[in-house]
Amino acid sequence: DSQSDIAHSGPTIPLLRRQPLTMILRPSYSAAYRAIAARHVQQQQAAVATRFMSSNQPKKHLVTHEEGVHQTMKLPTAWRNKPLFRRQGDVRFKSGMEASKLLIAEAHRRDSHDAEYIDSIASTMECLSPLFDRNPRYAFVAKQLMEPERFIQFRVAWMDDLGVVRLNRGFRIQYSSSLGPYQGPLHLGPHVNAGLIKALGFDNVFSNGLTGYDVGSSVGGSDFNPFDKSEAEVQRFCQSYMTELAKYVGPDIDDPTMGMGVAEKEMGYLLGQYKRINSKFTSGNVPFMNKKSSEVPGKAAVLFAKEMLKDINQSLMGKRCLIIGSGKTARAIAAKLLEYGAIPLTFSDESGHVYEPSGIDGSKLRTISNIKLERGAMLGRYVISSTTAKFNEPSNIFDISCDLCFGCGPIKTINADAVTRLADNGCMGVIEAGHKNVTLDARQALKSRGVMYAPHIVTLTGVNIVHAHKHDLTDNTLEEEVHRIYNDVKSAATEFNARGDLFAGGSMVGFLRVADAMLAHGAI
Repeated sequence: DSQSDIAHSGPTIPLLRRQPLTMILRPSYSAAYRAIAARHVQQQQAAVATRFMSSNQPKKHLVTHEEGVHQTMKLPTAWRNKPLFRRQGDVRFKSGMEASKLLIAEAHRRDSHDAEYIDSIASTMECLSPLFDRNPRYAFVAKQLMEPERFIQFRVAWMDDLGVVRLNRGFRIQYSSSLGPYQGPLHLGPHVNAGLIKALGFDNVFSNGLTGYDVGSSVGGSDFNPFDKSEAEVQRFCQSYMTELAKYVGPDIDDPTMGMGVAEKEMGYLLGQYKRINSKFTSGNVPFMNKKSSEVPGKAAVLFAKEMLKDINQSLMGKRCLIIGSGKTARAIAAKLLEYGAIPLTFSDESGHVYEPSGIDGSKLRTISNIKLERGAMLGRYVISSTTAKFNEPSNIFDISCDLCFGCGPIKTINADAVTRLADNGCMGVIEAGHKNVTLDARQALKSRGVMYAPHIVTLTGVNIVHAHKHDLTDNTLEEEVHRIYNDVKSAATEFNARGDLFAGGSMVGFLRVADAMLAHGAI
């Protein structure tokens, strides 16, 4: 009968593998077997046709306004059944929040000594938990992203003015090249250590990713303090630092940019030494380590504040603005605020803060800029040239009544107590224009008090805009790009039930773009 024919006929042999599967059917095979083989061929032909039709359809993007996030995350839930960790038995997760807690616990296990890095991991993974709920596969990508591609630490020996050999530690972390060549700032200061560099590199992944440009993430620096050194000592340090760093950076490989303690002079010394070592120092007719971006981060921060106010039908005109810091970014913020009719009130540095009750106009800003351009000069000198300025009055700068606060000072300047003082004095928004100025407790306080907050991963995208547009960047182009990035971040936050939370929206947009590239590259 037909059952015995099938059972004793032996294995079937594929004739061709490149075409739909065709079987060699011997004359002894029954009609039932032929029917089974014919059905198999029809199923394979239908599958090929389906794949062809789907390949011709327009690809969906996870963060576009047209498609939306809900319609593009329909992958099977099989990833939820896979173990996220397998070190001491299989560890699985049932929800996105549980996946986030597992990832944070793994960061604690491996890097418990790096407090800043743990803070970055914890705050970011909590924001990404809705993504893990909708697409469990992204939790596995996040696990891979928690480890940088390369971390470089080296000795920097240089000679001071007395002829004594001094030593510092140099760092460069090349965190992710999934989207393109590495790019990121250099930071100099006694607060710089391996944990901070790792945390800033992790944050920079999301900041660079959410811009939509083909650029990776890197951060570097040293625990060298440039503010209490002579110009000759700074030059000798920069030359020694670049002598080692030049082995790992270069055009289309890794492009260092300005950061904390690194301005035009320091960048000039670093580039000069790089040119002595390497013959190639341009990319697309654009000089390596371009210095034209010094004012753009400050301008971009003001434009993001403008977008935030536009959402509540307000403008910058007449807004009294507290500026924390007095570096290049802080002064660029003050200049841009004056263009929009806002009123800068303060600047601050290690010596304290200066406060102009009636505002800092263009003339006063030029005076402050001339003071701060001199290495090691303190703001206290400004009160000699102004009869209206107050120095360290009130004693706490956050007791000054203001509408907006721009944080450009040292790391963790704005804490929960500062947020309480700002909110009590009528502040409606905090714009983080420096790296990690706002602490985790301060973020929670801002949310509970209903104060608008623009995080640094969103506001510090100005350098990437300069890199992408090169010589063609104008004020109008910068404003258009800020508007585009802000809308992407705001839409993602709304899509994931975090309306108004720009930190969550920026983290999601940046992660999605980087994660999709990592998935395409495989396990690397």
